[in-house]
Amino acid sequence: MNPPAESLLKYDNPVLIRKSTDRKHQPSLTDGRPLKVSPQQVGEQSTPVPTPPKPKPTSTDTHKQEDEEILNAILPPREWTEGTQLWVQQVSSAPPTRTDVIHLEELLDTKLQQRQARLDELIRQVTIRCAERGLLLSRVRDEIQMTIPAYQTLNESSVAFGMRKALQSESKVDMEKKITDLDDEKLELKKQLNELKSQRDATEKRETEKRQIEEKKLVEEIQFLKRTNLQLKVTFQGFIPQKYIFPLANKLN
Repeated sequence: MNPPAESLLKYDNPVLIRKSTDRKHQPSLTDGRPLKVSPQQVGEQSTPVPTPPKPKPTSTDTHKQEDEEILNAILPPREWTEGTQLWVQQVSSAPPTRTDVIHLEELLDTKLQQRQARLDELIRQVTIRCAERGLLLSRVRDEIQMTIPAYQTLNESSVAFGMRKALQSESKVDMEKKITDLDDEKLELKKQLNELKSQRDATEKRETEKRQIEEKKLVEEIQFLKRTNLQLKVTFQGFIPQKYIFPLANKLN
């Protein structure tokens, strides 16, 4: 395993614990307890580290130990192997200094656009000062980790909803344009219908007047013929003897 990547979280110096072949005898590093190194494990380190004398525990030491346990529970130590050596690195329990804050700000500005920034270093610094606040911040971090995917899903849903509405809006605009065109066509057809009705009425009126004129001419012609016929009868009777008038009139009738 390669050494862990650089992190904004502040760690203590890594400690060589033992050979990786003896790893099955190593207690869990994520059980929420401070990492303890036995004298045998210290002897296996590449650089011997003298074991300090154990002072009598005080209330301050007890409180510090509890804070370290909480800190390790929130941010467990990380471990990696190099060849056959197992290295462990705990989160630093040293109170942050002004230099640490300035350095963290510089790293944050550098890494912010390279990868997603996390709250681990802030949690570490706050937990050192107040364990309760550290626990609260860890809950905030976990809540953020659950909230961000929810907002991403909501954003994707809203984008899809917006696209559907946009398509529906475009379809509605097309339908409204089609309705407007059909209304215009309807008005044009009504106009043409009215013009045709006017032409029909004018034609019927002309035909009626023409028929009346023809009928009047026909009546006048009939009357003329009747008058002509009567005049001919009278004239004819004046030239024919009386004895031939009645037989001839009967034949003509």
